[in-house]
Amino acid sequence: MSILVKPDTKVLIQGITGSFGARHAQLSIDYGSQVVAGVTPGKGGQCFEHGGRKVPIFDTVADAVKQTGATASAVFVPPPFAADAILEGAEAGLELVVAITEGIPVRDMIRVKRALAGNTRTRLIGPNCPGVVTPGEGKDSFGGCRIGIAPGYIHKRGNIGVVSRSGTLTYEAVWQLTSRGVGQSTCVGIGGDPVNGTSHLDVLKLFNDDPETTGIIMIGEIGGSAEEEAAEWVRQHCKKPIAGFIAGATAPAGRRMGHAGAIISGGKGTAAAKIAAFKEAGIGIAATPSEMADTLLKMM
Repeated sequence: MSILVKPDTKVLIQGITGSFGARHAQLSIDYGSQVVAGVTPGKGGQCFEHGGRKVPIFDTVADAVKQTGATASAVFVPPPFAADAILEGAEAGLELVVAITEGIPVRDMIRVKRALAGNTRTRLIGPNCPGVVTPGEGKDSFGGCRIGIAPGYIHKRGNIGVVSRSGTLTYEAVWQLTSRGVGQSTCVGIGGDPVNGTSHLDVLKLFNDDPETTGIIMIGEIGGSAEEEAAEWVRQHCKKPIAGFIAGATAPAGRRMGHAGAIISGGKGTAAAKIAAFKEAGIGIAATPSEMADTLLKMM
C-alpha cells in the first residue's frame, strides 16, 4: 500500500500550459504518473503533447474530472489566482489537491481554510510544497505517482514514510535512504507556509495506519506548534519508529528564515522546544541533516 496516491492515481495539472506547470507535467509523465488532463481557462480543446502522449486540456476542473475521472490535481497557478484554483478543485470533488504555488497571500489561504472546513472529501497538501511521491517498482522508481516538483529518480520503492515542511530536506532524506538501499512507501512535502492544508500530524496518522510503512522520518522547522502537536500524538499513539530533524536551530527570534512560517514569535516555535517534544515522545533526534536516515535505521 501507500498513502494519498498510488501508481494508478489519475492526475490533472492546473496551469499545465505555463512554463513551470508544463515542465513538471513532462517530468511526471516521464516518471510514469497517470497525467490524464490539464486545466487552463480559455485553452479547452487543445492538447498537451509529450513523449508521444496527448493530454487533453479543459477550461475547468469540473469538465476535466467529468471527462477523465481524475481524482487528484497539482496546482501550478500564479499566486493571485491560486486560492481560487484550489477551491475549484475542491468544488469539483477532487480527493487530493496539491498546491505547489509559492507566495499565496495569507489572507487568501485563510479564505481557503475556512471554505474547506468540514469538507471530508478533499485533502489539501501545501501550498508552497514539493508535493507527493509514491515510488514505483521500475528502474529509478519509474511507474509510481509523482505530483509536484520532487525529483522522482532519487526515490526507491520500500517501507519508510517521509513527511517534511522543507522540500530540499525531503529530497535529502529520500536520497540518504535510497543510497543505503532503503526504499520509501510515500514521501509528502507539506510546505512551509503559516496557513496550509495537511499537517505533520495528519500525515503521521496515515503512515501509522499504513501496514506497508514500517518507519518514518519527520522533518520540521522553527515556527508554529505543529511539530509539538504531532509529537504529543506520537507519544500516546504511534508504535512505529520515527526519526526527526528540526531545521533553524540557530535562527534569531523574530527573523523569518526561508519559509513564511519559519519564524519564532512570542517565544514560541523554537527549535529547542520542538526537539524537547520529540525527545519526550521517543522520536530519535538527528543532530544534523546528514544523520536523518542513519538515525532511523539505528532505531529500527
